[in-house]
Amino acid sequence: MDPEHADDAAAGRAPEDQELSIGAFSRRSRLSIKALRVYDRLGLVTPVRVDQHNGYRWYLESQLETARLVGLLRRLDMPLAQIAEIVAAPEPAAAEQLVAYWAEVERRVTSQRELVDYLAGKLTGRTGGDCVVRRRDVPEQCVLTEQRHVQADGLSCWIGAALGRLGKAATDVGGLAGNPFVVYYGAVDEDSDGPVEVCVPIDPSRAGDSAVATRREPAHQQAYTRLRRAQVEFPQILAAYDQVTHWIGEHGLTAVGAPREVYFGDFMAAAPDDEVCEVAFPIH
Repeated sequence: MDPEHADDAAAGRAPEDQELSIGAFSRRSRLSIKALRVYDRLGLVTPVRVDQHNGYRWYLESQLETARLVGLLRRLDMPLAQIAEIVAAPEPAAAEQLVAYWAEVERRVTSQRELVDYLAGKLTGRTGGDCVVRRRDVPEQCVLTEQRHVQADGLSCWIGAALGRLGKAATDVGGLAGNPFVVYYGAVDEDSDGPVEVCVPIDPSRAGDSAVATRREPAHQQAYTRLRRAQVEFPQILAAYDQVTHWIGEHGLTAVGAPREVYFGDFMAAAPDDEVCEVAFPIH
């Protein structure tokens, strides 16, 4: 073997894969020396060797592609831990992780835009919005039910778990007979814990077959509005409650029962602008 390339072969790299000083690597990767040192500590882009005498870092030319990828991902404000996962993943999986990350960013930005609209309305005394309030008759329903005192930080987790349990129980007695809904008998925030009730409608003739608690939801009228996925986030969902309450008063009606959120479709798979939920008040 050519002695000139013996070290390259021992290191498992091609002879043309030249070593670059940290300064040259910084210029060609378009990353600062400071950033490269940070990425070294995190194991994202590590030098091929460090001179034991002067501490100089040396990189391989073939590492430029990874370094540039890290730099571009950082421009997306991606956390370094998530960048490390993408860099380590095979290409198809890395692409899927990137797409999933950006979908979450878009969901968050859309939600934040809704929050800005809500806060701007509160600060300017505006009570209106883009929610259209309607009125409807709701027939009597038999529902599987689960109720709990829960504060805001545990609400979403509990609702999701309860819907899963009740949905499975409904399958055992013939399936759902309507859209699931969540009833709020009291405020839910950092200081208040409801209580909150999750309800899943079933065929009333099968109520006796269920091992889960059931009750009758009486027939009534509702004032309601539909919300997009991004509008369901807290606290901007409060705008919908405000608007329905305002509509009820404007029309000379009275809220006579606890407000509820009615869920339809695949909530978790919905895009930010997909309609997924209704905020409703029983009225007379």
